[in-house]
Amino acid sequence: MNQPKIYQATIRDVDFGEGVTVVEPVNLYECKIGDGCFIGPFVEVQKTAVIGKRTKVQSHAFVCELVTIGDDCFIGHGVMFINDLFATGGPAQGKKELWKETHIGNNVSIGSNATILPVDICDHVVVGAGSVVTKSITEPGIYVGNPAKKLREL
Repeated sequence: MNQPKIYQATIRDVDFGEGVTVVEPVNLYECKIGDGCFIGPFVEVQKTAVIGKRTKVQSHAFVCELVTIGDDCFIGHGVMFINDLFATGGPAQGKKELWKETHIGNNVSIGSNATILPVDICDHVVVGAGSVVTKSITEPGIYVGNPAKKLREL
């Protein structure tokens, strides 16, 4: 009988700020998590990702490499960050030079099950649940839909 390779979800080589709360199981590695953050269960934060102070990341969220999230943000349940745009028609498959960065400003709330492609989102933005952000957001406001569009000012 063949045996699979088994990897355990783990917390390793994380730069934690003061007063961070983590609810296991999680997979956090080679990332930075700021003071006063909350990380819910079943969250993965990959290497090079940075999460700012007092940010809450709810369960089942995926924060991939090359993502920076600002201070005082809320990342809802099941939010997915994407760094590979399948520029060659499929996954980059080890060609990390094809991956793109994502920058989330301060005081940004991202609703449950939203998908965030490699973009910049300015401060003071709300992204509605289930929205897909395909382009950078440069003006504060509420954005909803697929692709996400500005609904109104805050």
